[in-house]
Amino acid sequence: MNIRTTTAALALLAASLSAMAEIKVNDNFSVNGYATASYWHRSESPGTSFNDTNLDKALLGGTFTFQPVTANVSVLYRNLPTGAPNSVALLDAYLTYKAADGLSFTAGNFLSYMGYEAFHPISMDQITYANGDFLAPIPGYHTGVRIDYSGATSSTGFAVVDSVYSPNGPIRGDGEIKHNAGFEYFYSYTGIKDVTLWAGAVYDTAGGYRRNQAVTMFDFWASYKASDKIRVAAEFAHKNGGDSNTGYNWLAFLDYSINEKVSCAFRISGESVDSYTIAGTPAVLVPSMGFTKYTICPAYAITKNISVRAEYSHYNYTNYTLDSANEFRVQTVFKF
Repeated sequence: MNIRTTTAALALLAASLSAMAEIKVNDNFSVNGYATASYWHRSESPGTSFNDTNLDKALLGGTFTFQPVTANVSVLYRNLPTGAPNSVALLDAYLTYKAADGLSFTAGNFLSYMGYEAFHPISMDQITYANGDFLAPIPGYHTGVRIDYSGATSSTGFAVVDSVYSPNGPIRGDGEIKHNAGFEYFYSYTGIKDVTLWAGAVYDTAGGYRRNQAVTMFDFWASYKASDKIRVAAEFAHKNGGDSNTGYNWLAFLDYSINEKVSCAFRISGESVDSYTIAGTPAVLVPSMGFTKYTICPAYAITKNISVRAEYSHYNYTNYTLDSANEFRVQTVFKF
């Protein structure tokens, strides 16, 4: 997609979303959405350079509230990698029943508990994710049921889903529980001022698309709001799934708000895989492959609905076909 096409598409979508946002919202209904467009340049050593410009994602969602029941539904557009058809799919589709103060039950297609970094770009402080190039311990959406409880200083949740990880990508699970199922649990503590401590675990049983292999993953992260301007965080996740899916990744993060409009995110992250298969003839099994990634991302809020980010990331690879890589991205975010 060229720049002119992307710009026109984003302008049209932004105009339509703005019109929808101006529809009167009552106590029972609200709408939300966003669209992101970006330019991306990557240079590899040894290797080549390439770039792309895309309307990355667009989401339109609605929330229906009839206490004690709330329904959430959203549709997501994704611009997938070159060679794959672009995707429009139902994303959120779930009902939540508030049983008592802090206690709720949810059923449908919903997002995983796991991960410090947000799934949706409007909730991120930077453009790219810290990790996930070789190892993907943080899952996305799946279908099932969950129970959640939130108290004054802690919260917890447990989910039973069709699968934690999925061959269908990040927007849905494998669609069946006859052959295998997934389980998620988390606990979060906020009893220390300005500190959040979070721990989670997942388990996918063997069977179905997982064949004879169960998967476990543990995720730990902590964040601290040091001041009105500074927020820091760290995360460590370990996944044990065999077949090139065993390893860990980590991140250390700092966000500095210069003023109400300008901020800058700094991040160091890393990923290590115990073994990884590089496709080819013949395939090559590489032990202990990984990378360290250095990221800086300044951002400017043009309005409360529109912001622009610019991100630079440098990769240092270990036991991989590349020694290093540099990426530069610019992203426009529209939200309501």
